Amino acid sequence: MATDDPTSRNWLELPREIATTILLKLGAIEILTTAQMVCTSWRSICKDPAMWQSIDMRNTGDFLEMDLDLELMCRHAIDRSHGGCVDINIEYFGTDELLKYTTDRCNHIRRLRLVWCNNISDEGLSQAATKLPLLEVLELSYCSFSKESLETVGQCCPLLKSFKLNSRGYKCPHIECDEEAQAIAKNMHGLRHLQLFGNKITNEGLKAVLDSCPHLEYLDLRQCFNVNLGCDLGKRCTEQIKDLRRPYDPTDDYEFDATINDDDSFDDDYPSGFSDIALSDYDNYYEFSDYDDFTIYGFDYD
Repeated sequence: MATDDPTSRNWLELPREIATTILLKLGAIEILTTAQMVCTSWRSICKDPAMWQSIDMRNTGDFLEMDLDLELMCRHAIDRSHGGCVDINIEYFGTDELLKYTTDRCNHIRRLRLVWCNNISDEGLSQAATKLPLLEVLELSYCSFSKESLETVGQCCPLLKSFKLNSRGYKCPHIECDEEAQAIAKNMHGLRHLQLFGNKITNEGLKAVLDSCPHLEYLDLRQCFNVNLGCDLGKRCTEQIKDLRRPYDPTDDYEFDATINDDDSFDDDYPSGFSDIALSDYDNYYEFSDYDDFTIYGFDYD
């Protein structure tokens, strides 16, 4: 007898286009470890290159609690895109080798997000930038890159419109640094959106950015405690920037932990709070296996 009870419906009989829309809302990890295992129909959808134009490897960063090799999974997702990936998000586990693997196979990337990727070096980022001429949106949050690599990004990615360079905000020790701001001012003239959460930028660096980025519409300076937006500079920002976030503005809509670090022992080489020991543990935990010998960490490569 027919029933209208929604719990009795067979969700596996959804039309392919509807099932695709639903599956696209999942992250890459959920697709590879769970969704594609449900049935042959969903597996077929999950192997479609169109599913992998956007690869979101968002995760909590609990390396030692995850029975997954995220770098290997990310490579598999890139392979499935058949070069069609235009948007990729890598958090915590990024390496130079993975970034090279990505940019060697996907040269139409428009959005790149790297969060807590301390195993990506200046050289790795610079080499990747040379293969990303179409890049429009870049986020480098809680990573550690030099002004030289940022300059390379600006020079190699002329279409860049949105740039996020976020770090932990702290007042002590008092450190001023405009190198990143100068790299942005000299090489990223087309920016419309700039987020510098927790940066050490000063008023001079801010003036350089304002002078060199005439199209800037959004500017986030929250927890940039070296910036003083009083008098003329504050007035200029208000007149030039449509959406301005000031150093002491609320951070409740910021997606990361906005706790201010006033610890003198804070190590700028590890802005995410990792130590040499933690990074060593991470390296030892993840050991690549050859693709030929594969059903690994709970998902099937084929």
